[in-house]
Amino acid sequence: MSAQQLTYEGVLEMFRETDRRMEERSAEFDRLMKNQAAEFDRRMQKTELQMERTSKEVGNLGNNVGRMVEHMLGEKILEKFQALGYTVDDYIRNHLFSVKKLGIRGEIDLILHDGDISILVEVKLMLDIADVRQFIEKLKEFRVYADARWKDTTRFIGAVAGAVVDDTAVKFAHENGLYTIVQSGEAVEIVQTPEGFKAREW
Repeated sequence: MSAQQLTYEGVLEMFRETDRRMEERSAEFDRLMKNQAAEFDRRMQKTELQMERTSKEVGNLGNNVGRMVEHMLGEKILEKFQALGYTVDDYIRNHLFSVKKLGIRGEIDLILHDGDISILVEVKLMLDIADVRQFIEKLKEFRVYADARWKDTTRFIGAVAGAVVDDTAVKFAHENGLYTIVQSGEAVEIVQTPEGFKAREW
């Protein structure tokens, strides 16, 4: 269309055509964005499900390995504490305890019995300082539980064990009067305590 042929109506029609094209492109862009958003949501949901399944599998693996470590420690660790002079002759695994009115509840992985002394053992696949701290708090709670449940005069000492044990965790455990047990393959050893070490009682 030449400049001489342009009319007011012609110009309006050009604007209308431009508007239609822009609306079409905008609608197409909206459709594209919605499709991409839907695809992103679908992929995110799939990823979340995969992560949830993986987390459960890892958690189950950790629990199974932990149970295996506890099982391997049981009878072998009796011999090790007997060598230290304790007359332990039996043990129980996975002892659950609770004092509902005080909001106390927990689990002791292994309890070795020696007359009026019991050795409470926390078993971890990988043991670090945070685990030792948590176990000390658990020992305090178990003392409250025993007093409330049995009015017991049994004295409790503690030990922490792991297949992989951080050196700083060993030092921290000893500083707090806890024995440290290292389990590797078929070998179970109580880490040599420093000079002046005395097992803390609860």
